Order: sequence, then structure tokens, then C-alpha cells
Amino acid sequence: MAIHGLSESLYPKKPAHFNLESLIRPNILALHPYRCARDDYSEGILLDANENSLGHSIQPPKTARTELDEIEGLDLHRYPSPSHEPIKSKIAHIRNLPGPAHVFLGVGSDEVIDLLIRIIVKPGGEEKILITPPTYGMYSVCAQINDVGVVKVPLELESTHGEGGESGRFSLRVDKVKEAIDADPLIKIIFLCSPGNPTGTTIALSSVKQVLDYENFKGVVVVDEAYIDFANPSASATSLVTEYANLCVAQTLSKSFGLAAIRLGIAIAHPALVHVLNNAKAPYNISTPTAYLALRALSPESLDLKHNKITILNASREKLLQSFSTIPALGIPIGSNEANFIMVPVLDKNGKKDTDRAQAVYRTLAEEKGIVVRFRGKEVGCEACLRVTVGTEEENERLVEKLKEILAD
Repeated sequence: MAIHGLSESLYPKKPAHFNLESLIRPNILALHPYRCARDDYSEGILLDANENSLGHSIQPPKTARTELDEIEGLDLHRYPSPSHEPIKSKIAHIRNLPGPAHVFLGVGSDEVIDLLIRIIVKPGGEEKILITPPTYGMYSVCAQINDVGVVKVPLELESTHGEGGESGRFSLRVDKVKEAIDADPLIKIIFLCSPGNPTGTTIALSSVKQVLDYENFKGVVVVDEAYIDFANPSASATSLVTEYANLCVAQTLSKSFGLAAIRLGIAIAHPALVHVLNNAKAPYNISTPTAYLALRALSPESLDLKHNKITILNASREKLLQSFSTIPALGIPIGSNEANFIMVPVLDKNGKKDTDRAQAVYRTLAEEKGIVVRFRGKEVGCEACLRVTVGTEEENERLVEKLKEILAD
């Protein structure tokens, strides 16, 4: 079996007795890796990766000349703490948890996702995870890497009709999830993304509780809340953690905290599950510079700054939605817009969703106008859609201007 995406010229030729393809697990050879936002474009106005466009929310100390001065003063020649209890305690406090025993730290949410699959789901394809497309692509990628099966129960689009076609809020079909569980008792993890990526829609806690309470499901429900701070705080499943030992809530400092570069993910769960995660992780998975910056980001002053930036971004999201409504070739945005991005379909001359035109607009924006958004038009429920991160006021204005130019043709 060929190695997906590798040029024949790069296959190893020495020693003659060594064959890399036969050594690698077949599911890894066949893997189509998750395509991140920077695979195609890395320059210009970057509105494709749902980063915090207003920058990080760390308030610099009055005594330091620069952030680098502080970091250079750390014990970088020593291995970092394996536990980082001060960070966990601060997270427990701001998320209203009983204590740090409920908190696990990973290298981004992706390590949390991968580690949960590795500790719970047996490789071989018989045991499975359940996902609800359209959803975050790394669930399926991690499943394939770990050689576990994937069951798909699509979200349902509660349709509304208007000029620009059909739109609405995505919702979880709990009855369909239960049917899938009954049909396959080897489902071990259910991944629910809330607010969803790319749907921008929160899943009702009542629906989450129905799945958690379903006696036929013996596994763990993972609610991925990477974007929760842009939504109503009452939508967070962290309020259920002390009640349900079969719940794990994944969060991150990448989005609302504006710290995508430091790679700090969080799992909030029953202390028993957190303990197993700690047993299975790499010994020093969180670096000292990352821990330092995370602690600074969790200070009262930085949390105030973060809150102010969320307020600005949410207001900018509403303004951008209004601007999109003035462009005839854009349809009604998909989802309920509870994150820091918008999913909007591109229409043809007759007002129908046009996937080819959406892809062309994506390329033209990036290659000719210097503005990078994300094409999502071939995913379930996202026909002809572009996913647009809310940028700064100037970036949003330039985006709208260039969209009007391109779509005027």
C-alpha cells in the first residue's frame, strides 16, 4: 500500500531489506491527515483558523521590560512540572469546579482527543467512536490513527426559509444517537462539539443529559467546548461534570484567550478519568514557557482583558452578519453563530447554493486579494459554504469590500 501524499521520489531505497510501507500500520498508510488552516495559505488577512483576531489577552507585568525578559528568567534548563497544579487550580476556580483534581492539561485539545481514544477504545476497528457531522475533523483523524471505527450520526438542520435559501440551527438528534448505540454496543466515546465547528451552534444541555443518562451507553461523552466563551456561559457542560462521571469537557486557551501558539488544551472530568489521563500522558507534556504564559493569562487582569475582547468580537460578529446580508450572492448564514466565526453559503446567479463558485471565491480571496477564509462547502450540511473568522474591524471591512467586488461578476 502506498503512503498517502508521499512522492515516489521520497520513498526510502536503502537498506534494500527495509520496507517502510510494510512496517507502518495499514490504517496509517491510508490516512488522509487533517488539513489545518495554514496548509494552503500563511500570509495576508487570515480569517480561516478561528484564532482570536484581537490578539492574546495577557497583561504584561509592570516590572518586566518584555515578555522575553520574563521567559528567559525561567529555569529552562530543568524539566517542567509534570502536574502544573497552580494552572489547574485557576482553571477549576474560573470554571466553578470543586478543585484541580477535575482538570487535565494537554498539548492543545488535540492531545486530549487522541489520549481519550487511546485509553478507552481498543484498536482493531471493532470498538468505535461516534461523531455528529458536520464536526471537527480531528475526531475522525485520531480514530483512524488509532485504528478504531467511526459511527456517524449527522446533526439535523432545523430549517428556516428566506431570501438566500434555507438555513437554521443545527441540533443533536438524540433518538438517532440512541439508535446507533443500540445497534452497536461497541461505541465507546461520543464526541459532541458545542459550539460546533463548523456549525457555530451549541448543543442543548438537555440533549447532552439524555445521552449521559441513557443506560445502554456504557462509554464516555466528550463535549468539545473550544468556542464556549463566545456563547452563553450557561451552555457549558462543565456544570454537569460533578453529576456525571461519564462526561468529559474539552476546552482550550487557543480561541477566546487568544493563545493558539502556546498549545494548551484542557479536559474537565471526574477525578478518576483525569487520573487515568495523567497516568497515560507523556511525563512533561506542558512546557515551562507554556505554563508561564497560561498562568499569566489566568490572572484577574488578563481575564478582564479577555472578557473585553470577547465582547468586541461578538459585536463584530453581529456587524459582519449584517454586512453579509447586503451581498445578494451570499445566502443566509448556516448555524446559530455562537462562536467567533460565521458559516455562509455562496449562491449562483439564480440564488442557488453553488459549491464551485464558493471554492473559486475562496481561491480568489486568498490568491488575489490577500484574505484567507476557509472553504467548507463539501461537508455534510455545509453545501457551498465559506467559514469566516471574525477579524478586526479593519479586516472585516476589507473582507466585505473584496467579497462585493468578486461576487459582483
